[in-house]
Amino acid sequence: MVKIGVIGGTGLDADINIVKDIVKVNTSPTPFGKPSDDVVTTGKIGNVEVVIMSRHGAKHDRNPSDINYRANIWTLKQLGCTHVLVTNACGSLQENYKPGMIAIVDQYIDRTVSRLATFHKVAHIPQAHAFNKTVQSIIADACKSVGADYRSGACIVVVEGPRYSTLAESRLYKSWGGDIIGMTTFPEVVLAAEAGLFYNSIGLVTDYDCWHEDEGESVTVDLVMGRLKLLADVSKKILIETITRIGKHDWTKEIEAKTQEAKGAIMVP
Repeated sequence: MVKIGVIGGTGLDADINIVKDIVKVNTSPTPFGKPSDDVVTTGKIGNVEVVIMSRHGAKHDRNPSDINYRANIWTLKQLGCTHVLVTNACGSLQENYKPGMIAIVDQYIDRTVSRLATFHKVAHIPQAHAFNKTVQSIIADACKSVGADYRSGACIVVVEGPRYSTLAESRLYKSWGGDIIGMTTFPEVVLAAEAGLFYNSIGLVTDYDCWHEDEGESVTVDLVMGRLKLLADVSKKILIETITRIGKHDWTKEIEAKTQEAKGAIMVP
């Protein structure tokens, strides 16, 4: 049975208005500490069971490097999730990813420096294609269905934060071929893989970082929050449509393969 953990980022923290048959569930400490939320929301979107969690906590009091990613993913796994679907506020590094668009993430470049990124002593989890291709296609179809402006195949550069990039850094990441930039995709994505969960990200493009000289604006908190308010309604529609479509797909063989991949990666538990 499919069960989807939804991790809401900045501007979409634990929005329960999209869920029916709501039950509040107290979270428990994990072997890796406490998750971001003391209480998560469970229920259904369509006929699909979901668990909604705030990445930054109910009070948004955790910066990207202070989030207990391991406890969050562990909690979703323990609650029976098979998929993790997340939203991320992100900046654009390329002209064709315009503010206000949806970016469907396909690859990542990790530039973080201090984050715990494994559940094990030694595990070598494959990450060539870290984001599930089937779900990427489903997200694209969902965007079309709700009339959202979107672009597929995005490569996200994940930086430590919480500060924004310097102009030199922004230009460097752009030259590498990064399409968008954010602070939370890693290590969520690799931890989900180690847990045998499918992971996909819906990027909410809020700004042009600081490389775009003609735009006349560099990324600020006010700019990001303002754009997220404009994206809130469409992103919720995309989540509802995506989750409903995921529930109609037969995941039996893919779940089995994902589980075996995760087990096979462990060298020393």
